[in-house]
Amino acid sequence: MNVAWLGAGLLGRPMAERLHAAGHRVTVYNRTKEKVADLPKAGMAVAATPDEAIRTGDCVILMLADAGAINRVLLSPAGKAELTGRTVIQMGTIGPQESRAIQQEVQAAGGDYLEAPVLGSIAEATAQRLLVMVGGTEAQFARWAGLLRGFGPELRLIGPVGKAAALKLALNQLIAAEIAAFSLSVGLVQREDIPVDTFMDILRRSALFAPAFEKKLPRLLARDYANPNFSTKNLLKDLDLFLDEAKGLGLNPDCASGVRALLQHAMDQGLADVDYSAVHSLVNPSRANEG
Repeated sequence: MNVAWLGAGLLGRPMAERLHAAGHRVTVYNRTKEKVADLPKAGMAVAATPDEAIRTGDCVILMLADAGAINRVLLSPAGKAELTGRTVIQMGTIGPQESRAIQQEVQAAGGDYLEAPVLGSIAEATAQRLLVMVGGTEAQFARWAGLLRGFGPELRLIGPVGKAAALKLALNQLIAAEIAAFSLSVGLVQREDIPVDTFMDILRRSALFAPAFEKKLPRLLARDYANPNFSTKNLLKDLDLFLDEAKGLGLNPDCASGVRALLQHAMDQGLADVDYSAVHSLVNPSRANEG
């Protein structure tokens, strides 16, 4: 299949490479050209403009930062002119209302639209183990399931457009909550001179354990937030989307608002582009005698 791929960031690039490895013909557009300059050596085409990429595809897959980027890249006059007869699959994290608005724009331009946000990071993308949530019709799900299973075997139709986007926000809110709570517990254990290994051994044996704790612990102990799997700025963006949706539905998201303040503080400290686990440095500040 010919796939136009818009957005080759931390997760978008390995996902595009996975489709290429599966035998699809992938043409990539990325705003920062340097990040995709080596792809032609691997047999992948790189387009100079979004409309050039769209023109090559039977479908157009979006892994862009937010709805604003989608409007600029996909829904520019030049982009819209290429959408007739093509299907757009939105796989990034945006709000449900944003997704439905983009659907209307795509359909008005003569194209089709569904959403398929994913849960997982670079390792899961590389290993074809992403969890794919689809928002669309049963007919769309049946048509595109084969392509989407290239990202992972766990593929589920959640409901019409907007429902998968909402579910993704619910899941990403947990990412933010878990790292803040885990960092706080690790900090207390360390300051009480309790071995972290003891804490982790008991935690692993309990119903409280989450695999993310195990994955993030080395970063927290080393205070090493470089080479991110998911950046602070993108998690903050997702949490803001969650808060907007939760408030609109009459929920009380005060607990998430506290975590949002931590993420904003991390941004203010210059930690926007590092791994989101950098909130540990705010929850559990380093001490002069640490290490």
